Amino acid sequence: MISGARELFALDPNVAHLNHGSFGAVPVTARQERIRLLDEYDSNPLRFVISELLDRIGEHRTAAAEFLGADPDLCAFVLNATSGVAIALNSLALQTGDEIVITDHSYNAVTLAVDELAKRHGVKVVVAPVALTASAAETVAAVTDAVTPRTKLVIIDEISSATAQRHPIAELSQRLRAMGVPLLVDAAHSPGMIPRPLDGIDPDFWVGNIHKWAFAPGGTAMMRVSAGWRDRIVPLVVSHHQADGYPQNVEHHGTREHTTWLTVKTALSIFDRFGEDTVQRHNVALAAYGQRVIAEALGVESARLLEPGAHVSMRVIPLPDGLVTDFATAHALRNRIADELKIETAVNPFQGRGLLRVSAQIYNSEDEYDRLAETLPALLKRAAAA
Repeated sequence: MISGARELFALDPNVAHLNHGSFGAVPVTARQERIRLLDEYDSNPLRFVISELLDRIGEHRTAAAEFLGADPDLCAFVLNATSGVAIALNSLALQTGDEIVITDHSYNAVTLAVDELAKRHGVKVVVAPVALTASAAETVAAVTDAVTPRTKLVIIDEISSATAQRHPIAELSQRLRAMGVPLLVDAAHSPGMIPRPLDGIDPDFWVGNIHKWAFAPGGTAMMRVSAGWRDRIVPLVVSHHQADGYPQNVEHHGTREHTTWLTVKTALSIFDRFGEDTVQRHNVALAAYGQRVIAEALGVESARLLEPGAHVSMRVIPLPDGLVTDFATAHALRNRIADELKIETAVNPFQGRGLLRVSAQIYNSEDEYDRLAETLPALLKRAAAA
């Protein structure tokens, strides 16, 4: 734990919060700033929205874009990564028989979104299998081998949710651009975890949550598009700023609650306080520690533990066969761990088996992972016997 960090969060002290990756956690300073903004809005809604909102959102958008290593003119605030994916899909002129390539690491909400396109518009979804142990070159080959002349989009996670694996976005972006195929990067976990994740890369679409690893309140995410797509974005809702074009036509939907976006500078100040490099190094090292001690407790050989890639502060541990086979059994086991052990984790199915995922953040300490290592084996035995 980084000294002084735990006191910055309103997390229940009786629970070990080892699942920052799912929803993040908001520092008290950002919560207080949001409350101040809500009070300001309620005192004079018209002034807040009509007189000042555009400029203030632009100021925070610029701060977020600079933090990400992106051009602010190519960025827009969105609700979350899933919403950004929906906007990108809505901007493509898809027809029956067109193909979208995803991988078997795809986030469930994204998979459901493209499956809906398949049902409603006859789009074919092609799933490219990427081995957990795949190298960067093997991942690029697996994805590009799935591309055909009918491919209109490739979607890939920068850091996958279920497997905590980092994928070679820069290489894929260059390769697919040369093939004339647009790339959509689901970077839900990248802001705050990877330093300047957009510096030097130019995917067609990129969406990342500021509310996970960059400490903003929920409902704060950034969409970044390449220059060639800036004037081709089709928002999901047509509102008063439609004629202004991107990013305003994406960001402004009447009475949407904007205070989450206006806390971004306060949220990012956590990195100034502790040092971005210090935060990220701490989290990566602690996640690796947690993976190691939990795996040892479960009798998982070190050779079976996955190295997720640079800067990733989540790790997975394979669970015993048969315990998790689908989302229902994964959720049931996660709930048992939370209820019986007072420890929050993530449990996901992948290729027919369960993966326990632990995250590390500045408020975590080694003793919390030791506690899970000591108590989890007995719980898993009880679950298997049930």
